Amino acid sequence: MKNKSKQSMETTYNEENILGTEKIGKLIRKFAIPSIISLLVNSLYNIVDQIFIGWGVGYLGNGATNVVFPITMICLAFSLMFGDGSSAYLSLKLGEKKDKEATKGVGNGIVLSVIVALLFCILTLAFLNPLLNLFGCTDALREFAVPYGRIIAIGIPFMMIGTTLNSIIRADGSPKFAMTSMVLGAVINIGLDPLLIFVFKMGVSGAAIATIFSQFITFILNVLYLRKIKSITLSLDSFKLKFEAVKKVVSLGISSFITQMSFVVVAAVQNNLYGKYGALSKYGPDIPITVVGIVMKINQILTSIIVGITVGAQPIFGYNYGARRFDRVKQTLKYILCTSLIISTTAFILFQTIPDKLILIFGSGNELYMEFACNTFRIFLMLCICNGVQIPSGIFFQAIGKSSRSIILSMSRQIIFLIPAMLILSRVAGVIGILYAGPVADGIAFLIAIVLLTIEVRKFKDIKESNVVEDENTNAIHDNERKLVITIAREYGSGGRYIGKLVAEKLGIKFYDKEFITKMAKETGLSEDYIENTEQRRNGIEEISNYAGALSNSDELFIKESEFIKKIAKKESAVIIGRCADFVLKDKKDVLKVFVYNSMENKIKRTTLYYGLKKENAEKEIKKINKEREAHYKYYTEREWLEPSNYDLCINSDSFGVEKSAEMICNYYNENIKLH
Repeated sequence: MKNKSKQSMETTYNEENILGTEKIGKLIRKFAIPSIISLLVNSLYNIVDQIFIGWGVGYLGNGATNVVFPITMICLAFSLMFGDGSSAYLSLKLGEKKDKEATKGVGNGIVLSVIVALLFCILTLAFLNPLLNLFGCTDALREFAVPYGRIIAIGIPFMMIGTTLNSIIRADGSPKFAMTSMVLGAVINIGLDPLLIFVFKMGVSGAAIATIFSQFITFILNVLYLRKIKSITLSLDSFKLKFEAVKKVVSLGISSFITQMSFVVVAAVQNNLYGKYGALSKYGPDIPITVVGIVMKINQILTSIIVGITVGAQPIFGYNYGARRFDRVKQTLKYILCTSLIISTTAFILFQTIPDKLILIFGSGNELYMEFACNTFRIFLMLCICNGVQIPSGIFFQAIGKSSRSIILSMSRQIIFLIPAMLILSRVAGVIGILYAGPVADGIAFLIAIVLLTIEVRKFKDIKESNVVEDENTNAIHDNERKLVITIAREYGSGGRYIGKLVAEKLGIKFYDKEFITKMAKETGLSEDYIENTEQRRNGIEEISNYAGALSNSDELFIKESEFIKKIAKKESAVIIGRCADFVLKDKKDVLKVFVYNSMENKIKRTTLYYGLKKENAEKEIKKINKEREAHYKYYTEREWLEPSNYDLCINSDSFGVEKSAEMICNYYNENIKLH
């Protein structure tokens, strides 16, 4: 299956782990471009709407869309909670081989989205005016906000259900389809906007119709996808609400909900403050609300590019941090910070020198409108350069597994500093004081990012020096010993694992199988049960993080296990079971690669006797597991699992039995490896 994780892993494990060897700049360009495109599509979706409304209706039309926007953000928060929660539930349950529960989680997530979408549609239509008041609507804006909001409310079910399904489709292993349905909707919206606004003279109502029609197209495409969903089979029973499934879906998606709702809170506070203090100024309430909404959307382009670049570096950060290649981690961080600072500095120059040209893209206004727009660019975004450090820092800490620091940096500007600064400075300096809250929040968040980055980078040196001492001690002990490794790939039910254990005992060397699971649990934070059921099973599931180019749990496990295998092979002699170890160690000389197989009849006997399988289902289960092992091997190595030329020794355990097979491996090992 070719998806973005597959592309990432092809880049990672072909050509000897190029995440650890390829030039940093080349890697970042390869990973970052899809991320940037994905984020820019979302940003431009709203910006293009505002451009056409600005020219076709005027700045009051744009102000009206800004006070309606928080309503759609609330709906989006719920749809992401249900979509991301369902996706995570699907991933976990498939990993645990509980397909029926996975189906139930997806069905319940869709039903929740439908119920809440219809409820929001009804409530928004019934209480539109109070909601608009809550988000800072003025009398002048109401003329445009009410018709726009009513039409948008009608489209809420299409938007919410379509968004929920989009997350599920990505989790089903079809990110390209999910991207296509989203991009197609955006293209249709861009095409309909000028037609309905300028040709049919429908004003903001035309823009709203274009929006909900594009959402309807995405909704239809995503609903049709459910008929061919790959990882599960949906039935009517899947859509019957079950408390445990609902509870789990909501709990898994609550992070997405909180993140999205934080933007709603900021927008509500911001609009009300601009309306209140704007009314006390020469600008009035409408100009500040309109201008700030437009400026924030322009700034979102800057943010999207910086986030896209840094997300492209996530697998590079994670891989090299896990491999303790801190020089490459620092090199990547330096590259990202320099690139982001160049982009944010360019944006700063544009915001400071030609703010009037930028605001005119969205239509013209009177002298006060232009004056406040220039002030907003120059004051509110005065320290936008700091975004080139603060944004990458949060993503960097996420990539290396420091989630608490990532959360602090992600929430610091928007919630912790911006809102208090707006509330305080508005009382001191009115509407202009609110603008100064921007650089205050940016500056403080920047200082925190610098401090945390400095502390973390200094730790690299300490860890590296500690590792050097450990390696020197290890080398002193083992320099005179040859490290001889036996890798055993085996069909399920062939007795290969037991044969490997006997070999290790006979040769007096270490045996590695379950030890990998314990090691990976400690490094990833995932449960041992989940790892055991996921590590050699590709199901195409994407992670909760919607960043383009991010690696899945299976990919991360493969990377970490491969590094662990190489570390073992360097340090000691051992028997290693499965995990593509023959491929991972393909360039090491002292390795004996073994494949163990047998007949289906004896597989059934062994699995029913030792593994507790029911005889009537044994053959089906054996074929399923071996097919998964074969697919896993092919995915990561691009080799055929059953190809004899991949191995030094292929043994039919039926012909010799496990004891004799183990003895044969030991003899072959002594004659062909140890003595040479």
